[in-house]
Amino acid sequence: MSKKLFKKILVANRGEIAVRVIRACKLLDIPTVAVYSTADKNALHTLLADEAVEIGPPPPRESYLDIKKLVETARAHKCDAIHPGYGFLSENPLFPIACEKARLTFIGPSAEAMRLLGNKVQSRIKMATAGVPIIPGMKASGDNIFQFESAAEEAGYPVLIKAAAGGGGKGMRIVHRREDLAPSVEAAKREAKNAFGDDTVYLEKYIENPRHIEFQVLADDHGNTIHLFERECSVQRRHQKIIEETPSTALTPALRVQMGNAAVRVATAAGYRNAGTVEFLFDKSGSFYFLEMNTRIQVEHPITEMTTSVDLVVEQIRIAAGEKISDYVLEAKQRGHAIECRIYAEDAENNFLPSSGDILYYQEPVGPGIRVDSGVTKGTAVGVEYDPILAKLIVYAPTRELAISKMIQALKDYKILGIKTSRKFMIDILSHPEFKAGNTYTNFIEKHFSERTVDLIPALELAAAVSTVAMAQGSKARPTVVKQAEGLSPWQTIGPWELGMRINK
Repeated sequence: MSKKLFKKILVANRGEIAVRVIRACKLLDIPTVAVYSTADKNALHTLLADEAVEIGPPPPRESYLDIKKLVETARAHKCDAIHPGYGFLSENPLFPIACEKARLTFIGPSAEAMRLLGNKVQSRIKMATAGVPIIPGMKASGDNIFQFESAAEEAGYPVLIKAAAGGGGKGMRIVHRREDLAPSVEAAKREAKNAFGDDTVYLEKYIENPRHIEFQVLADDHGNTIHLFERECSVQRRHQKIIEETPSTALTPALRVQMGNAAVRVATAAGYRNAGTVEFLFDKSGSFYFLEMNTRIQVEHPITEMTTSVDLVVEQIRIAAGEKISDYVLEAKQRGHAIECRIYAEDAENNFLPSSGDILYYQEPVGPGIRVDSGVTKGTAVGVEYDPILAKLIVYAPTRELAISKMIQALKDYKILGIKTSRKFMIDILSHPEFKAGNTYTNFIEKHFSERTVDLIPALELAAAVSTVAMAQGSKARPTVVKQAEGLSPWQTIGPWELGMRINK
């Protein structure tokens, strides 16, 4: 890279995506400024950046969501661009507007494209006009319940009430009977108002047990709009993706071309620039429907990188600097198979409650085709103020079967002690016969893991091993009986300890 694209970039995010962006900037020889709340003073992204600036207390509205503070920090530290990562302000059109006023380059799409694609009603109308298949239903929000009833009768029950703004399952209701429609519309309106400040809702046909398939797109200012193939994201919990893979087991080569062309039409119709993702629902008959377009880098972007050898964050930065999409990206092919597992700080055996505490021991898996995008390390304090995602584990292999085996082994080799994580739950999903067969629909977790039993054996074995090692190393403490006491984790029965050393108390 002979030409410096930007003088300095402020990374307006935290966790693993902030680390990912900082590493891409290092590859391009661009200095970075990290921002952090007081809770993230010693976080990995804070330590890796060239400069780090404290911007406020832990509540996001007082730090990571404060546009004025972020822009002022960028200007004060002589940055000429801001990368938003994902989440927080990445899809808020007020952020690129503020950057433009401050003569900072926003590494992402325009505010106009964000506004259009952020409103599901407007984007449905736009995509229908562009010839992109949309789910049957209302093309505008109804003014009264009679319009909802009429649309439901036309689409046929069950139907789905959705908020025009936002996502993540908020403001969403499945309705199976006419008598439930009116109260569901009112409840969805209230939830949408609370979550997004906008109570606009609409109705569409509920597609039962579809697959969630999305296409990565890139568009530059030189007339190039391309897709980089699909990602299958059907394994979800509470409408949140937890395992993604590419290629999808559902697509034929002909369908891949058809859906990829539709994704490019979506981006073109929206006047989109930079990296984005077009999401579709794919039903059992082989039909697909436009769902939405995410106007940012996706959490699951690494599996596309693994199968195409394209560095998507580097391309984001190049496009934002006015460069043409790289020639090697324009010619990229899809090869092999990649899987990503999101590692959350959650207690899977206890209704996925957030888990907090200090990470006492941290060891990432290594080996050919294994990648870890992490925002934590040993000693990181994991709180409950932010999204519980700790890291993403990504594997690549020539075939899906080998990729599954590699991922299961990598998950077993991934050691994170001190807090609970979703690591074991991921192994259970990948080991399930229906996952191995490729039968992954959006109801996969609900259908196969609705009743999980607590698996205490590994925890008991590991706790017993730790106790044994401590005694062998000369601990004068009395022998510890490792058992599952009522309401206690086996870790709480062995007293103070840390791998590699005894704690003297």
